[in-house]
Amino acid sequence: MTSQNLSIVLAGGGTAGHISPLLAIAAALRTAAPEARLLAVGTPAGMETRLVPAAGLELATIDRVPFPRKPSVDLLRLPARLAGAVRQSGRILDDASADVLVGVGGYVCTPLYLAARRRGIPIVIHEANTRPGLANRVGSFLTRRVATAFDTTRLRHARHVGMPMRTEISSLDREASRAAAREELGLDPTSPTLIVTGGSSGAQSINRAVAAAVQDLGAAGIQTLHITGRGKTVLGPDGGPLAAPGYRQVEYVDGMERVYAAADVLLARSGAATVCEVAAVGVPAVFVPLPIGNGEQALNAAGLVSAGGALLVPDKDFTAEWVAGKLIPLVTDPGRLATMAASSRRLGIRNADQRMADLVLEAVSA
Repeated sequence: MTSQNLSIVLAGGGTAGHISPLLAIAAALRTAAPEARLLAVGTPAGMETRLVPAAGLELATIDRVPFPRKPSVDLLRLPARLAGAVRQSGRILDDASADVLVGVGGYVCTPLYLAARRRGIPIVIHEANTRPGLANRVGSFLTRRVATAFDTTRLRHARHVGMPMRTEISSLDREASRAAAREELGLDPTSPTLIVTGGSSGAQSINRAVAAAVQDLGAAGIQTLHITGRGKTVLGPDGGPLAAPGYRQVEYVDGMERVYAAADVLLARSGAATVCEVAAVGVPAVFVPLPIGNGEQALNAAGLVSAGGALLVPDKDFTAEWVAGKLIPLVTDPGRLATMAASSRRLGIRNADQRMADLVLEAVSA
């Protein structure tokens, strides 16, 4: 089959953690098979409705079918809802004349996996987290082509390929890009630099601790760029945006590669993409895992922490006192940071997008 006749459907959505690797895989497929037709499938209400078209990729949608965790009316409705979503998925696969289905997880994937299996369409799966989601656990019983971002992920037929990421990140040379990145972000080119982010939605507990420590950070000669999250501007005693020497806050930065290049230390939650990107580019990191959920963020960070590329502090322990006693000495210790950066790079994988494209094309030619 030539790439001109090849039809590839990519499924996933709901959160950036699913959409980002999907888009990275799609971009790698465009390079590997430039004439192939690509179609993404998500739900009508997820972030994919904005991010997928913005990436120049066609999007189809099916109904969202959550799986209730406890007995309820929704659990009784699940079989009919799932059957309806499988029918929708089948129509999409048929209309696209799909040759292969690529799934990255999320509610949208289970019905598509089932519809593809009924049609004999090869399935390729990528799991981003150390603790796999339900959809990909189901999918792993329907295919042998299962890839993971972390080597500790326990999933049937899993092979470790890393996390597909944008080439702007995977090709980043931090040292060569540092001066320009700091200038673009409004930072001094030579000062020790801490960059704080809680993701696009922000992290209130991190914001509070950093706000309480800005005087100590400034007194230590550290400049801090605080990415607070949309709608989460940190206020000072006067009711206006918090201001202090060496401290700058913004709600959002477009292009995390600039953040990674500019930072001597990144302070962040430990979502799967962040952990893998930090390792790929070799930026020393302090992770404050999200304290709710199933503990997957702490698991995501565990390998990098064990390798010496990052520190981990529980959310309840991350305070202004921890910043003063632990973080400030780290940011101001170039030798320690160089060792962490080297440890991080040894664990990082920069070509996961290409590995996934190869796996997809292998599935079609098998």
